[in-house]
Amino acid sequence: MITKDMMIGEVVAKYPDTVPVFRSFGMQCLGCPSARNESVEKAAGVHGFDADRLLEALNEAIKK
Repeated sequence: MITKDMMIGEVVAKYPDTVPVFRSFGMQCLGCPSARNESVEKAAGVHGFDADRLLEALNEAIKK
């Protein structure tokens, strides 16, 4: 399960199927240093979307 405090880099490395989800939320640069070391919650705030909505979509993607 993906949580708000997990780093983007950790999520992408462990669950590659989440990449399209991040991109659908406008996060295109998943490999850049700032994104890789940013929590899911912080990234949601920086990009102006709801962290719970992102988490729901990410966890749905890893169920498949």
